[in-house]
Parts: sequence; C-alpha cells; structure tokens
Amino acid sequence: MEKLVLASNNAGKLREFRQLFAPLGIELLPQAHFNVSEAAEPYATFVENALAKARHCARSTGLPALADDSGLCVDALAGAPGVISARFGGEPKSDARNNAKLLEAMQGRTDRRAHYACVLVLCRHADDPQPLIAEGEWHGEIVTAPRGTGGFGYDPYFYLPGHGCTVAELDDAQKNAGSHRGQALARLLERLSRTDGGPKTDRAA
Repeated sequence: MEKLVLASNNAGKLREFRQLFAPLGIELLPQAHFNVSEAAEPYATFVENALAKARHCARSTGLPALADDSGLCVDALAGAPGVISARFGGEPKSDARNNAKLLEAMQGRTDRRAHYACVLVLCRHADDPQPLIAEGEWHGEIVTAPRGTGGFGYDPYFYLPGHGCTVAELDDAQKNAGSHRGQALARLLERLSRTDGGPKTDRAA
C-alpha cells in the first residue's frame, strides 16, 4: 500500500482526507506520527504555503507528502480571512474566536458572499521539480447565527444555497462530495493517474 504523509496537525482535515483517500488504497499518516514540526506559513497565497509545507514534510520523513492550504475568503472583506483563516482570531488557534471576529467584521454588510478555497500540493520527494498542484472552491454565504454541529472551523456559519443548509448540517459523505477539498482532491487524483505509478519515496520508509 502506498503511503502519504499529511503535512498538517489539524484533526478535522486528517479525518476528511482519510475518508477521501480510503477508497484508493492509500494510507494517509499525520505528520505528528513522525514528530514533524509545523512548517512556517509566511506567504500571502495558499499555493506558496501549501508548497512550503509539503516540501518540509517530505524532507523530514523521506515519504511523499500531501499539504493542503485552505481558508475562507469573504467578498465583502476583500478575500479575508484568506490564508490566516485558522488564526483570524489570534493565537492560539480557536474556532470560536475566529467565528466571533468574522461575525464582528460582517456586521451591517449586505453582501454575504464567500467561498472556501483549497490548494493541494503533493511532493513525491522534498526536491520534486514538478509537484502536483490542484485547487478547489466551494461557494456560499455567511449567516448571522450558527446552524448544525458537524464539520469544523467556519462550517456552522457557511450557508450553501443549493443545499438549503450550512456545511455543519451536512453529513460527511455530502461534505466530501462537494467540498473545496473534495474538488481539489478529485483534480489531484486525475493528475496523479496520468503519472507513471503515482507517488514514490526518495528513500526506504
């Protein structure tokens, strides 16, 4: 079975990606399993941060690494919180503080449009000159009161007009089918299927 290391310590992301990779026969291991420290994310774009995380994880483990950089982009806030979505409310990370700050910033605004963005980067090894990169977007609106108990992050406030509910009200299968991560992963796997044999390690695991 092929192995991939997820360059994240986010339990919600790990759960989602494990569910998405399970049918493919690919074992997804968290970077914490290898005591890999979190990589710096100093960049202003999702793709730069995801690439930095994937290379750092691949270099630390000697295994192919998958990194995701994702966040919430709100039209009325010029794309904020964007790459700082996980730390929008300050340190340490807190979904409650992030959502409180978002609601405060959205007070009095009539344009509630927003989208989740995800960039996935898969590095076969740390110096991979052609990492696989895929993107996905999930469009919706910001509501003023939380709905649902599923998901994580901004999900209780992210309303999907096509579903008539928030992301937090979807079950896992529905979320994985339409989410920004699900879309990005589908595109990544399409690219991966065109390579010769998929991800490879740069040394024996």
